[in-house]
Order: sequence, then structure tokens, then C-alpha cells
Amino acid sequence: MIKRITIQEYYSQFASLSLLDVRTPLEFEKGHIPTAYNLPIFSNDERVQVGTTYKQVGRDQAILLGFDIVGNKWRGFIEQALQIAPDKRIGVYCWRGGMRSGSLAWALDFYGFEVYVIQGGYKAYRNWVLQQFEKDYPLIVLGGMTGSHKTEVLQELCKLGEQVIDLESLAQHQGSAYGSKNLFTQPSQEQFENYLAEELFHFNIDKCIWVEDESFRIGKIVVPRNLWNQMQSSRLMELKIDKEKRVQFLLNEYGVLDKDFLAEATLHIRKRLGPQHYQAALMALEENRLKDFIEIVLVYYDKSYQYCLQKRAPQTVFSLDIQYDNSMDTAQEVLQYFSTLSLKEQEQ
Repeated sequence: MIKRITIQEYYSQFASLSLLDVRTPLEFEKGHIPTAYNLPIFSNDERVQVGTTYKQVGRDQAILLGFDIVGNKWRGFIEQALQIAPDKRIGVYCWRGGMRSGSLAWALDFYGFEVYVIQGGYKAYRNWVLQQFEKDYPLIVLGGMTGSHKTEVLQELCKLGEQVIDLESLAQHQGSAYGSKNLFTQPSQEQFENYLAEELFHFNIDKCIWVEDESFRIGKIVVPRNLWNQMQSSRLMELKIDKEKRVQFLLNEYGVLDKDFLAEATLHIRKRLGPQHYQAALMALEENRLKDFIEIVLVYYDKSYQYCLQKRAPQTVFSLDIQYDNSMDTAQEVLQYFSTLSLKEQEQ
């Protein structure tokens, strides 16, 4: 049986289905539904051949070429589908829900699968993704200067049952010039948006959603404009932690990284540091004075943070002095403070 469903029906009724993305590996890498498996009907080169034939010769010849290419692949497709969905219930999509998904759906149905084809394919899904960013969300922004353990506190808030968006985790980057840590590979912009939309969709918008204070750009990734605008106008809970503790935290996290990477990353903020501080930072690196290096660079990041903080409406900023012994205690302290603020608002 083949049934066509909308992307809305997929999420409301069929989200537990195993899902096949039959587009090419390149298309899949650029962006895909996060739960999908890639089972490409055509390789990257084969899709180019079929597309060229379609444009230069015509639709019928392109279909025949497609049959020639796929002819000996059907058994492999069915065997892979059985591994992914041994219960023989499966969803399928391609770019627009056309010939690629239709042909695989036919073969799987013939073999005995219960097949659900997503109408409009990945293109319809992307429209759904963009719609998620147009909604209004009850955001609470967790702020603080660089090294204030914001990410760690957010993770603990999540363990405590709070709704949390970890933008840095989704973007695979920690935001600063050093944010890749010479370790992470960022997803495409499109795939980042797909991950983010999925998280937003599953949140209860009657409850607050915590998110870290971020720049518009996280590495090469850009936060969707409407969501970022909401972040800028939402209440900000600012963690105020002693600078020495912040320096020590950053020393533990970044001091172990490759010095060549640190020097190259510092080059990206050379103009903002100024020539004197830039040279002093490089000298500290060369002489293995990593604490000095961090303190020099932190001057720029602290100024940048203060500049951004001043652009916020004062009545939306709430500061909390934190001794910071560990992230769980701090998360509980943040929740207690937020609860007190909420009670005051209800009394007014």
C-alpha cells in the first residue's frame, strides 16, 4: 500500500516511521530531515546525467536512462530498506515528491511494504522548517561574559526538566573566534536550521524556553533572523562570575589547544584587539604564558559583551551574582531567582 501524506501529517501521526531520503549524497549532505536515512536512487554523477538528458533530449529519454541506471539496484534498495524498517512500514521522500520517491515507493510496495510518500518532498519540509522560525517563543536568554559557564548551566537546566535550545551544540561551534576548538565540523546552514526547527517544534510554547545569549553568527552559521530578534527582546538572565574564575575556566578549556590554532584564530580578531594587544597576545602564546594570553583576549570579548548588553532594554536584564562552585548548583540558583522574578511579576 502506498499512501501520500503531508509533512504536517508525518509529524502528527507518522513520526515514528523509519524515513528514507532517496536524493543524492550531495543533496542529503546539504540538508535533510534529521531522522532520515540516505538511500540514494542515483549517485551524484548519475543524477547529473539524467538531468542533462532531461534538458537536452526530453523527459521520456531521461526516464529510460534512469531505468537503465537503476535496473540492477532494486534488490539492494529493498535489502537496505528491510534493515532500516524490518516491520515493512516506511516513509519516503525526494526533492519534490516526484519520480525518485515514486519509483522506490512502487518497488517497496510491490515487495510488501506499507509505504508513506511525503507530498512535496524535501521542498515541502523546508517550507515547514522556515515556518517554525516565524512563530513567537517564550524565550529566556542566559547571558554573561565569556567564561561564565553558560553552556554548562544550560545543560544542567535541561537535566532539571527545563526546555533548552543549545545553539552552540546544533551549530557545532562555541561562538568565538576560537569556537571550533580545532575539533568541530559545522553542519550546513540548511541542516542547522533543520535541527533547530525540529527542537522548536517539539517544545511546549506555554512554558519558557532557555537559550544562551549568542551573536547573530555562530562560526559560519547564522541564527534565523526572526528568532534572533526575539532573543534580543527577551528577558536576559545575566550570570556575573568573578573574572579570575572565568579566566581559570577558559584556561582549562582552551589552554590545552594547539598553539598554532590559537594564533590563527587570534588573527581573525586582530583589528578588534588592536596592534598592541594582538602582538602581546601572540608573544604570550609563544612564551607559553597561556593565562596572560587569555586575559589579553578577554579584554576584547568583555568589551564586546558590554556593548551588546547596553543595546538591550534595561528592564529586560536581570543580573545574578554567582560564586560558581559547580554548574548544577548554579542552575538551581538560576531557577530559584527566575521563580522569584515570576512571582513578583504575578503580584504586580
